[in-house]
Amino acid sequence: MALKALAFNGTLKTSKAQEKSSTDRMLGLIANELKTFDVSMETVRLADYNIKPGVTSDEGEGDDWPALRERLLAADILILGTPIWLGQPSSVAKRALERMDAFLEETDDQGRMVSYGIVAAVAVVGNEDGAHHVSAEIYQALNDVGFTIPANAVAYWVGEAMGSTNFVDLEEVPDVVTKAVQMLARNTAHLAGLLKHSQYPGETT
Repeated sequence: MALKALAFNGTLKTSKAQEKSSTDRMLGLIANELKTFDVSMETVRLADYNIKPGVTSDEGEGDDWPALRERLLAADILILGTPIWLGQPSSVAKRALERMDAFLEETDDQGRMVSYGIVAAVAVVGNEDGAHHVSAEIYQALNDVGFTIPANAVAYWVGEAMGSTNFVDLEEVPDVVTKAVQMLARNTAHLAGLLKHSQYPGETT
């Protein structure tokens, strides 16, 4: 059965700016690799939307999160991509995670969060150290709100500290990044397929 992935691109650049995004390039590599496992991926650039601050699923008039939430819950896989800023995930990526906090209270009749069964992975790019720290923050947040993290579920590239070369500027993708993308896609698709056919057990009465 074909699987669907949704990627949230946490770049600070909007599509209107028409600037190249290193995060977008990394997500593109993941999308291409997922195709080999019969997984289609849609990418959403979060900065294009008005995601209001808050921790509910609907923060009122003008809030774009409810529609994004529906697209997320319709997917089998979530890929959260972010650049590194100040050694942390981008504010845009954090905003999306904060809105997912609502999943803690949104459960089915067996006590399972609405996000149960969705497999999540992380993509990180930046010119400073911090990829492990960023992925650790996102792993914990995603796990807290019900997502499942497979083995080797991060692909990242970090350039020279204080350097001027971005991932999007590289003529060739380093082999180590390609291998990380392959592992991420392979393990994520495998686990998503298993959960598609066998959901987590609910509460027993």
